[in-house]
Amino acid sequence: MGTFGKEEALPKGEQYGFTSDGRKVVYEIEVGPSDDLGFQRLYRHVKRVCEDYKAPERIDPRSFDAAKFALECASGGRNTLLFDDLGRPSVMVRIPRFNWSDVVAGGEDKPCSAFVVGGRVLDSVYISKYPNVIEDGRAYSLPGRDPAHTVTIDDAREACARKGRGWHLFTNAEWCALAHWCMKNGTVPRGNSNFGLADKNEHERGVLSPENELSATPSSRTLTGSGPDSWNHDFGPFGVTDLNGNVWDWVAGARVMDGEIQIIPDNDSALNVDEGTDSPCWRAVNTKGELVAPGSPDTYKYDGVTPGVDTQKVVIVPGGVKLSTRLELPQYTGPMTPDADYAYAYTMFKDTLADTPPHILLKELGLFPVDHPASDGLFFIKNYGERPLARGGSWWDKSPGWLWDLYFRELKDFIFPDIGLRASYVEL
Repeated sequence: MGTFGKEEALPKGEQYGFTSDGRKVVYEIEVGPSDDLGFQRLYRHVKRVCEDYKAPERIDPRSFDAAKFALECASGGRNTLLFDDLGRPSVMVRIPRFNWSDVVAGGEDKPCSAFVVGGRVLDSVYISKYPNVIEDGRAYSLPGRDPAHTVTIDDAREACARKGRGWHLFTNAEWCALAHWCMKNGTVPRGNSNFGLADKNEHERGVLSPENELSATPSSRTLTGSGPDSWNHDFGPFGVTDLNGNVWDWVAGARVMDGEIQIIPDNDSALNVDEGTDSPCWRAVNTKGELVAPGSPDTYKYDGVTPGVDTQKVVIVPGGVKLSTRLELPQYTGPMTPDADYAYAYTMFKDTLADTPPHILLKELGLFPVDHPASDGLFFIKNYGERPLARGGSWWDKSPGWLWDLYFRELKDFIFPDIGLRASYVEL
């Protein structure tokens, strides 16, 4: 499969991107001080606008008919090529519809949220087989590539939505449908969770990307799909790759706002609805499982377990978090501004406490653990300000890696070489 619109290499510490008004730019990455986990904080500035940039030309997708036919025959229809509105292909995995009760103990007897878009129940959704690359400002699922990284969640949304009708950033509902399916079928994938290899299974390795040396800070990403089948969601050659490790996946449709859990209903994120800070599309979840306006009574929150601190440094507050209907212990108690980004909590996902019973919806959407030995991961959170969600862990974690890594730790403008994206598609 060819490479389309791939830009020429830039010097270390620079990357291509697009501004909100659609202009192609070169960003310069500034490396800041390290935090308590060893992360070097990165900041991005526009260095120059690409005045000579030409919009990409459309390709006739019929030129890929033979490749599409061969892929569908080889995979029994599980994999296919789907095309964006420029006619450029992505390798996608078809996920047929199933119910929550099929994959979650005590789950609701209705279709998984991933298959309900705008009130309509879909027969299937299509998930990028590979972590995506970004070419001409658009996300593509292609094998053997250095995955896109050092992008904000808004970059990720735009790169997916720019592809045309039905394309969108991988959603939390889609992630959780896949993750629960893996647990039910005994195929929880391993992956690049320890600098190019699967932790505790060091014989399982991917191919390190030669582009890692161009990262603003040291990294160990592996080429998309270069690991063994045990790194795929179904343990087979036609599964979704790299859900566990390599780069975190930014996901749409879930956030924490001042400690309150908020979601976009069903899989309406697939419609590229407004997920901005002040969007009216966000809904909180109350103890009856009803989706209500943020700030309503009895909505679920992640409260602290021990008192927070007022120090303006990135430090861990011990004890983790607990599910509650009250927010009494934010991790940071100093002067609050929109960019306050200091103390946080860390725990294992399976060890999340609760002082109020969790509704099954929270378990279905991976926001509280189910009773299953594989329902585990690393859980990072700052329960103040707006915190978007990334899932799945990265090469950095030095852990066995889990599907349920939950990362509510950063602001929306956060970038790092271990956070990327993948696009999904639904037929609208």
